[in-house]
Amino acid sequence: MKGTLSQISVAIAEQADEPVSALFESVFGRPPSIYTDANTRKTTASIFIEKSSQWNLTVRSQLLAGLKNLRAAGIELGAGKLSVKKLQRQDWAESWKKHFKPIQVKNALLIKPSWSRLKPKKNQACVVLDPGLSFGTGQHATTLFCLEQLVRCRRLESRQSFLDIGTGSGILAISAAKLGYSPVRAFDFDPESVRISRANAAKNEVADKVRPTRQDLTRLPLESKIKFDVICANLMYDLLLSEKERILNRLAQSGSLILAGILKTQFAQVQKEFEKLGLVLQRSKVGKEWKSGHFFFRNPSVSKTLFA
Repeated sequence: MKGTLSQISVAIAEQADEPVSALFESVFGRPPSIYTDANTRKTTASIFIEKSSQWNLTVRSQLLAGLKNLRAAGIELGAGKLSVKKLQRQDWAESWKKHFKPIQVKNALLIKPSWSRLKPKKNQACVVLDPGLSFGTGQHATTLFCLEQLVRCRRLESRQSFLDIGTGSGILAISAAKLGYSPVRAFDFDPESVRISRANAAKNEVADKVRPTRQDLTRLPLESKIKFDVICANLMYDLLLSEKERILNRLAQSGSLILAGILKTQFAQVQKEFEKLGLVLQRSKVGKEWKSGHFFFRNPSVSKTLFA
């Protein structure tokens, strides 16, 4: 790992991670890594770039203007201080070792970085995932909820299919395959996400079971003959609402729909809109500024006729 990287960071309030992530994605074409120090509770959004041409006065002005616009819109950004520093690749790799710790979901699933020496328990599925330049290990509260529901929904005595909408690093799809879901399907609009998630699937020796594809949810056919027993949609609030019918048309009659990526202030509206389509909230969980939910059809037969 030779050479240097430029680390572009903004110190933000913990609850501002979603709008700041959207801003970074609009400026750099990919989301930042968000890290909250467990001791100081200070949160930082960072992106790492390899080419100096990717960070210039124009890009800097766009980022600063975007931060100013978020404040003007009433977003509590916190410090909002911008910092730029050069980082040796090896230093970058070593720095993440302090930030990412193993995740255990009951005794069923272990998510850990490659440098962790923690061994999985007997019959515990293990996923090895290291942070990349733009994708972390999925330790966000919403991703953790999705992992918990994957474990909760799994019925070892039966075959269950899984769909991961907006796969990111591939953590959910890979975990599903490790837990025994089959078939597993995953897609994302971002080609870099698809590349990284495929690499992670190969690293975890499930490339034959998980092959993420590049697809745009908004352009998928409204109807779908293929139904899934469990669907995870960890997406932006507005996308969940605008594409709710496309999502539901892929859910089996007795299936589970796990929705995440929703701010606490937005969850009631999401719940209302999906309940209009025949779903009922089975369980939900609040993590920091986020709220996620596990839904299923109130009347399983409703999915046969809902969008006819």
